[in-house]
Amino acid sequence: MLITKSQVKYIQSLAHKKFRDTEGVFVVEGPKIVEELLRAGNLPPKQVYALPEWAGSLPMALRKMLVEGTTDRPGAGVLTPVSATELERLSSLSTPNQVVAVFGKPLFPRPTFDKGVHLVLDGIQDPGNLGTIVRLADWFGIATVLCSPDSADVFNPKAVQSTMGSISRVQVIYEEPGPVVGRSGLPVYAALLAGEGLYGIGRIDSGWIAIGNESKGLRPELQQMATHRITIPRIGQAESLNAAVATGIILSHLVGS
Repeated sequence: MLITKSQVKYIQSLAHKKFRDTEGVFVVEGPKIVEELLRAGNLPPKQVYALPEWAGSLPMALRKMLVEGTTDRPGAGVLTPVSATELERLSSLSTPNQVVAVFGKPLFPRPTFDKGVHLVLDGIQDPGNLGTIVRLADWFGIATVLCSPDSADVFNPKAVQSTMGSISRVQVIYEEPGPVVGRSGLPVYAALLAGEGLYGIGRIDSGWIAIGNESKGLRPELQQMATHRITIPRIGQAESLNAAVATGIILSHLVGS
């Protein structure tokens, strides 16, 4: 089956946030992450363009879902076999990887913030960093991430790829962080350059871990709400840490077993 210019144009349009928001969908590329999202159950597959060999290697249940649909996950006819040349037209990668899929955004219940550990991200603008932080949250069992509206879009293709499937399990919410954090009543562990050494703080079972923009740091409002100002002790001469790396170190110490 030959893909049409309109199909190519539609997939390409989803590189832009406004079109993703209007359609309520996002694009995923690559066999591992596509198969993981197909198994997740909370993201409806809308279109799947795949090389015949990948489609043929799918487990029968997933292939049947894409070809025939199921009672709880309608999906009949969303699988379209394509040639390598056609896949290249659809892909945003320099080397296309077997499958390009369009999924509906994941469905989650409205979260509550009055218990447990949550991440709040302030102005994290690199999509790759954001996606990696979502993956870290998933690794450490954090189910919700609150992002300031000026943070990168988690459904940006680069962010989606960096989550490696965690986007189906971690709910990412975009709201002004101050009011949400304030209403929760939970302690706030703010990552700052000048603060208490991280390794002097024990494990936590509730609270907000606040990570700021790499150049600007946390907005004053969140700094003022901090009940604990924490710092990763610096031994060498590096000026700063990548936001995702810093998040991983902090989560490993505060939340890790």
